Amino acid sequence: MEKLKIEIPLLLPEVPDEKDRCVRELMDRLQGREGIESVHVSTRQEDGVPQLCFHYNPEEISMARIEALARQTGASLTEKVGHSLLAVDGIRHVRHARHLEQALRLSEGVLQASVAPSGMVRLEFDRSSTNEAEINVVLRREGLSIANTAVSTQDDASQTVERVAGAEAAEHERLKKKVEPDSDHTHEHGGIFGRNTELFFSIICGALLGMGFGLSFVEGVADWVSLSLYVGAYFFGGFFTAKEAIEEISRKNFEIDFLMLVAAIGAAILGEWAEGALLLFLFSMGHALEHYAMNKARKSIAALAELAPKTALLKRNGKTEEVGIETLRLGDVIVVKPNSKISADGVVVKGGSSVNQAPITGESVPVDKLPVEDPELDFGPDSEIRAESRVFSGTINGNNTLEIKVLKEAKDSTLSRLVQLVNEAQTQKSPTQRFTDKFEKYFVPSVLLLVVLLNFAFLVVDEPFRESFYRAMAVLVAASPCALAISTPSAVLSGVARAARGGVLIKGGRPLEDLGVLTALAFDKTGTLTEGKPKLTHVIPINNMQEHDLLKKAVAVEALSNHPLAKAIVRDGEERLRDIPVPNAEDLEAVLGKGIKASLEGNKIYIGNLELFEELDAVKPGQDLIDKVQTLEAEGNTTMLVRENDRYIGILALMDTPRAAAKATLEELKKIGIKRMIMLTGDNQKVAEAVAKQIGLTDAWGSLLPEEKVEAIKKLRQQESKVAMVGDGVNDAPAMANSTVGVAMGAAGSDVALETADIALMSDKLENLPFAIGLSRKSRSIIKQNLWVSLGIVAVLIPSTILGLANIGVAVLIHEGSTLLVVFNALRLLAYKKK
Repeated sequence: MEKLKIEIPLLLPEVPDEKDRCVRELMDRLQGREGIESVHVSTRQEDGVPQLCFHYNPEEISMARIEALARQTGASLTEKVGHSLLAVDGIRHVRHARHLEQALRLSEGVLQASVAPSGMVRLEFDRSSTNEAEINVVLRREGLSIANTAVSTQDDASQTVERVAGAEAAEHERLKKKVEPDSDHTHEHGGIFGRNTELFFSIICGALLGMGFGLSFVEGVADWVSLSLYVGAYFFGGFFTAKEAIEEISRKNFEIDFLMLVAAIGAAILGEWAEGALLLFLFSMGHALEHYAMNKARKSIAALAELAPKTALLKRNGKTEEVGIETLRLGDVIVVKPNSKISADGVVVKGGSSVNQAPITGESVPVDKLPVEDPELDFGPDSEIRAESRVFSGTINGNNTLEIKVLKEAKDSTLSRLVQLVNEAQTQKSPTQRFTDKFEKYFVPSVLLLVVLLNFAFLVVDEPFRESFYRAMAVLVAASPCALAISTPSAVLSGVARAARGGVLIKGGRPLEDLGVLTALAFDKTGTLTEGKPKLTHVIPINNMQEHDLLKKAVAVEALSNHPLAKAIVRDGEERLRDIPVPNAEDLEAVLGKGIKASLEGNKIYIGNLELFEELDAVKPGQDLIDKVQTLEAEGNTTMLVRENDRYIGILALMDTPRAAAKATLEELKKIGIKRMIMLTGDNQKVAEAVAKQIGLTDAWGSLLPEEKVEAIKKLRQQESKVAMVGDGVNDAPAMANSTVGVAMGAAGSDVALETADIALMSDKLENLPFAIGLSRKSRSIIKQNLWVSLGIVAVLIPSTILGLANIGVAVLIHEGSTLLVVFNALRLLAYKKK
């Protein structure tokens, strides 16, 4: 396993060492994360600042993810390490992507490179040694063109100009000569038919092969006619194969293209021109169809980027003008007409409408949107905004006009973040993909050794060299691991694309596979299993008090307080009272931190918990009253006694009620094989157990501090091996970091949740969790199927060709057929339906 060691200055001005709480928190978060081996503070210092040192496996976690965790604790990685996510054109297949990785990793200053066959390149580099412009030159030398920068980190402009101006200029001139007029790509990546040149060449090869084979049976037609057609078939079928083989040999790599070319040349040497032409035809056609199939998955992801409109109607000085979305600034007001896309993340300040949020959150039903109470309010990043007033770029307005105040620039919108993270997810390899890469590393040289030995079989077996050579070429074709190479990446790409379309962000192959094998889920309570806001559940009048009179007094007093429980009493109390007027209270005073008192119509009203009245004065509550309170609390309620002067007049009970869909969702999770569902909460154990019983959890662990939740997750991992933590991604970030898979809900409104979670449910709907787990399990199933098919075909074909049961034509037909089979099998994930 590859390990990288980076030393990072901790920018913590007051106590910059390992004893500092922020440093310890950062180290704890990183230490428990999957893919990180160790974290420690180095004895070495730079300019008097200690260095944080960590060893990690870049195939399991990226530097960008580590930075996201570090940023929350005050440490900065960007001063030393840059990272870029680039979309490039010209990656032909999985093996080409792998070779590009190797080339980039050998470049000066590049710490880590990961390349997806879909065309995404993730780079992490030492800023003191290189920058993006120099890396771009390397990519272009490899025959690639940069489509766009999905995520980038900026280098100092003067450094960029000084270090790479000459190299960029030379490279630009070299490429300019190759670009077709009015085309966005070069001949290096296409040909006379553009991007479809390989497909057309393959068709021409097949036509020439068919004509040559047909004419070979016609009397009177000279043999040289068929031979000429076969030679033409060799040219068109072998053009791109030879081109790629030469490129790989120049890099000292002997890949499948080179092996196929050797086999085709071998067939020609033996006089089997038709068979060699068939090999090149099937191989080139397989390549072309493989590209077509993979493009379907790529386009599914690329469609995300097309969701955002390019322009917006900006309202300025009472007039509207159409502007590019990149010119929008925070605080601008845009007008969104009926049935058009919303151009920016923001809040509704005027108008009401229903908005289709499916492109972002996956919700099938449009959501009603209402304006905020104060349109002039300055909404900061930490402002609380109601879900019914928040809108996202790329969602679709209904039948009414909306005016929206912009809260995020285009580059920072939820849609932009989603596209960036999905693109990065393509570059993260799954455990199965790492296994196949390692397998191929040993398998390919073994095959080459076997082929060399089979060439000398005529020395041992009584047969001519011609037969030994032919058998060796057949084995060469049969053993080529094309299907194995593409089996997992195609499934991961399709799974990530389907999840994104359903409002679920899965950050790569590892969480995609891991989620499918989990049998235990840990949940945060507040806002995850419950609504996240307390509701008035019981109003119990006593001593001849009427319910509406008790509510009037309680609402009047609590209206003076800003406490969340007070707001809940006022909100729900007013709803119950409806049109009954509420008097005005005054002289609010907190009493010992356990309740409040106020004056109302000449009387003193006290509202608080049992402790308040135990310590207030000699007028204590009776045992019957205490028993009622304790019974309500045992059921999970938060209770408050209400006293008027010296007379107790009632009990109020509030509870953070479970989500409406919680019980049904947990039942569905049980049906799909989740055995343990544990709630982790800071509430007392009685409340935890009451909620757990109500919605059907298997365990409830209460009275937990944030650091104790982390310990609880570590304990669960020891018991269950793999466990997911489901929360909001903000308060639960440390626990998520220590779980096998961190799942954040409601991530569309939270940048922190998007950064810290392995899997983010864009909508605040618990019922999307079974979809995510189901998709993961389907993905694992398809990855396994592809693995067995690709390995099984190789296991059957190698002995068959060695024993002479299959010739080159049969071997290449089955070889290419299996490659296409695993790709199209993976594409089935794009059609996965929510149950």
